Amino acid sequence: MKFYKNLYIGESIKKPNKIKRRLKNHAKQLKIFVIILSQGTDQLEICHSILLGQPFYKKKENRPFVIGIAGNYDEAVELVCRIVQETVDRNGNADLKEYLFSESRTS
Repeated sequence: MKFYKNLYIGESIKKPNKIKRRLKNHAKQLKIFVIILSQGTDQLEICHSILLGQPFYKKKENRPFVIGIAGNYDEAVELVCRIVQETVDRNGNADLKEYLFSESRTS
């Protein structure tokens, strides 16, 4: 599992490093939702952290790239909205992957 360099953290998350460590170890976290890069044509997906414990996500080629961590689904939606708003403000479009991995965001 990889984490975005500028990880988006929800307001209810008090110890993000502990949560990241538990996510890497596939520990069950009932109140955690994650925003991950979509492996398909969509840009981002919101999923419950327990889903990442499935055998599919444990395979090296399917390891998720986590963009954000939230304490509930509504907070995850708010984070995605914030990412979209930042993208539109900066680029004038909604290409989230381009925005998240642009030179100015990663350097």
